[in-house]
Amino acid sequence: MLQVKKLTVHYGVIQATKEVSFEVNEGEIVSLIGANGAGKSTILKALSGLHRPTSGEILYKGQPIQKETTKKIVELGISQVPEGRHVFGGMSVLENLEMGAYLRKDKSEIQKDLKMVFDRFPVLGERKKQDTATLSGGEQQMVAMGRALMSRPKLLLLDEPSMGLAPIFIKEIFNIIKMINEQGTTILLIEQNAKVALEIAHKGYVLETGKVVQSGTGQELLASDEVQKAYLGG
Repeated sequence: MLQVKKLTVHYGVIQATKEVSFEVNEGEIVSLIGANGAGKSTILKALSGLHRPTSGEILYKGQPIQKETTKKIVELGISQVPEGRHVFGGMSVLENLEMGAYLRKDKSEIQKDLKMVFDRFPVLGERKKQDTATLSGGEQQMVAMGRALMSRPKLLLLDEPSMGLAPIFIKEIFNIIKMINEQGTTILLIEQNAKVALEIAHKGYVLETGKVVQSGTGQELLASDEVQKAYLGG
C-alpha cells in the first residue's frame, strides 16, 4: 500500500531524515520507533504533504504522492492524527468530528460514520455538545482519532498517540488502534513507547538520527538485545 524509498527531508540546513526506506502492506500495523529527534514525525509530515522531501519517493498504491497537496492526499485515503492531538478548542466534540469529513458531500453516510465513531468511543457520544478543550487528554486523543476516521481513511497515520496520557488511557487507546486495524484500516504508527507499539505491530522499523537501523516483525524487535537496551530498559 505504501512504499517510502530513500526519503531525505531537510529543515533549512538541518537534515532530518537520511534516505529512509520502508513499506506498509495493506491490513498491517507498522510501527516506527526511535528516540526524540530520530525523524519519526518528520516522516509523517512528508507523507501527509505538510513538508516537502528534499529527495526520495513516496508511493501510495503505486502512485507517487510526494508532490501532492495535503488535500489531495486526504482524498486518496490517507489521514493523520497529529502529535499533540490538535483538537479545535472552542468547538464541540461533534463539530470537531464533522471537520474530519469536510471533503465529503455524502451527508447520510457522514451521519452513519458519526454513529460509528460514537459507538467506538461512547464517551464522545455522551459529550458531543461539550467544548473539546474541556476534555481530558485521553478523551481529546479519542476526538483526534475519530476526526481522522471521519474521512474514511484506508491508511491511518498516528503520531505519538500515547503522549501525555495516563497509563489507563494508553491501554485503552492501543486497544482501539488494534480494533480499527482489525476492522480494515491499515495503520502506520509513530510511537516513543516502543513496548506497546511493537506488541501490536505486524512489522517495525527502528530509526536513529534520521536513518532506519533495524527492522523486523514486532515480536522480533521486542526480542532484540539492541532494542531492549535502547528502548525497553533491558
